[in-house]
Amino acid sequence: MSYCAPGSADALDGAGPGSPSADEIMLVSRRLEDGLVQTDLSVPRAHCAACIAAVESALRELPGVVSARLNLSARRAAVTWRGDGPVPAMVPALREAGYEASLFSYEEAGTDPEFGRLIRALAVAGFAAMNIMLLSVSVWSGADEGTRHAFHLISALLAFPALVYSGRIFYLSALSAIRAGRTNMDVPISIGVMLAFALSLHDSILNKPHAYFDAVTMLLFFLLIGRTLDHVMRQRARGAVAGLARMMPRGAVMIAPDGTRSFRDLREIEPGDVVLVPAGERVPVDGMVIAGAADLDASIVTGESTPAPVAVGEAVQAGMLNLNGSITLKVSKGAEDSFLAEMMRMMEAAEGGRARYRRIADRAAALYSPVIHAVAALAFFGWMMATGDWHRSLTIAIAVLIITCPCALGLAVPMVQVVAARRLFERGISLKDGSALERLAEIETVAFDKTGTLTLGRPCVVRSDIGDEANRRAAAALSAHSRHPAAVAVAETGPAAVAELSIEEFAEHPGLGVEGQAGGHHYRLGRSGWAGGAWRPEIAEGEESVVVLSRDGRAVGAFALADQMRPGAETALRELHAAGLGVEILSGDRETAVAGVARRLGVSSWHAGLLPGDKVARLAEIEATGRKVLMVGDGLNDAPALGAAYVSMAPASAADIGRNAADLVFMHRELTAVPGALAIARRATVLVRQNLWLAVIYNLLVLPIALAGFVTPLIAALAMSLSSVLVVANAHRIPAQSSPPAVRLGSRRVPAGMEQAT
Repeated sequence: MSYCAPGSADALDGAGPGSPSADEIMLVSRRLEDGLVQTDLSVPRAHCAACIAAVESALRELPGVVSARLNLSARRAAVTWRGDGPVPAMVPALREAGYEASLFSYEEAGTDPEFGRLIRALAVAGFAAMNIMLLSVSVWSGADEGTRHAFHLISALLAFPALVYSGRIFYLSALSAIRAGRTNMDVPISIGVMLAFALSLHDSILNKPHAYFDAVTMLLFFLLIGRTLDHVMRQRARGAVAGLARMMPRGAVMIAPDGTRSFRDLREIEPGDVVLVPAGERVPVDGMVIAGAADLDASIVTGESTPAPVAVGEAVQAGMLNLNGSITLKVSKGAEDSFLAEMMRMMEAAEGGRARYRRIADRAAALYSPVIHAVAALAFFGWMMATGDWHRSLTIAIAVLIITCPCALGLAVPMVQVVAARRLFERGISLKDGSALERLAEIETVAFDKTGTLTLGRPCVVRSDIGDEANRRAAAALSAHSRHPAAVAVAETGPAAVAELSIEEFAEHPGLGVEGQAGGHHYRLGRSGWAGGAWRPEIAEGEESVVVLSRDGRAVGAFALADQMRPGAETALRELHAAGLGVEILSGDRETAVAGVARRLGVSSWHAGLLPGDKVARLAEIEATGRKVLMVGDGLNDAPALGAAYVSMAPASAADIGRNAADLVFMHRELTAVPGALAIARRATVLVRQNLWLAVIYNLLVLPIALAGFVTPLIAALAMSLSSVLVVANAHRIPAQSSPPAVRLGSRRVPAGMEQAT
């Protein structure tokens, strides 16, 4: 069966050898809403802001392409195109733009061939630089003319392999850009390196006193150190995504309708299929348990380290670890739409987001190379007119080319964004869009939904008046036969050995309660009017509900139930108040319930009985006063408000539509994720501004010095590389999670409680 859209074969005619076919593209692509399709491409040679602009521009110009975004950390381009037309020729388009590309896969991404190339090039440049520097020391120490000439020629022989092998990292990138009719950061680097070598070779042949082979090799060495560090930092920062990718099972055991079993690739499993998950295996896809029971480690979903028991009828999510037993699932979502895949996409999107500061840096870096070339040319001609010394003029022009390379400017924003996304993930928070981080730092008011957000959406017993122990045991035994939330809450308060009390003639009456015979008595547990009359009025306050226990028609006790507060709610709101933020509760629940929660949390501004449209209207009222709002909600009725807010968050337990509408998703139960995310966002914004100023001030300081002729190519190489390292190091000043303690996830470290996660 073909998955190609009509005419797709024609669209790829002439794509050339090595280009994927339409069938291959459709096999690895993901269908979105409204007939759109997303294809992920690997672009291994993309490394700077100019590359982002070139790659995205080349892809957006293709017919049918709706959007294209390049994640520089993963070197992964996400292309969204219309599925009702031909498959766009994406790989050939990128080749024409000067970039090799292929279909992205996490398996290939994990091999990281670029790191090996950088290390080998760095080793060659380092070997040449060290030996040439030893020879240069002898020349600087006053060697005679014959020795100096010999050492210069030996230095030329040592520098040539570094020039060719180590320099190709920059030459290939520059050549690809020039062929595509554009420029990038590697163009001035390549020109500077080759001019410095040519000038040095010329002077060595003529036996002149100065040569710059040491500068050429040291320049390559320091540039490669900077690029290797950048590569390592990016890989470290996105280690959370790599960890999630390694956790994804390759396939699953599928059970056919006739009972036969076969191992299938995850991409072949579709909703409605039945799969077996034995003990010790991870759940491969989201689904519903239809047979068996087991304890699952679901810490990344709920934030709970305690294993969660699951049985028939309960939903499970991809990545949960089956600790014991064997369960059979009916698949509800394919692998590409599972909870684990969703978290990975959110992390990737966070790293590739195009916030305001990043757009500014990208535009500046894209304009920078032509400006550098123009300034270097003016420096050469200016010094030629002033001195008539072409040798000195060329040396100064080379130094200008090298020292003003905008690598630091290109790294200023994306490095902070990548590190911030990693820090958020360490705290159990996934970021869907990098621009949300910038918006989060600007918020002045936080609006919370109540049920499922400030509370867990399930009742717990807050007070009880039940008389003797026999009545409590009867209530626990009776409620243990029901899965109603109120019954579950009552059962949790009873003695552990309730199984010793046998319940006969059990019956459950929807909307009323449960009843049964125990110890020769008839018990009812439920609404007061049905169970046997009202109990003492002081058992409940206005926002709580009451469950009455009766024996032989007479009320003998009661339980007061209230919605259970989400862990960390009090702490979170206290921290938000301390940060000077306004806090509101926007809920569709009844007034008494909302008032009770607001009173417990110290929130003075609350609104009850709101419909989805009412919540949106209230957010509009707040923003009309000039305040920017963070909306935190979880339910289906919160989705419009989550989409309308300036920035939004939702728990991982939220409905699918709520998670999709939110900008951030926190995977732990604790509501302290909200002030934690805010702290990281504000810190990241400060570091972005610092990095931009560092890059700008560096260039403003060094350019006049280079133009004045006080900088050699060697000093220029050192200064430019150190500026890039400084920007990368500053980005890592976002504090790491101090607790809980980190544990291993493959070769990476993640917080405790998340290692057995999705």
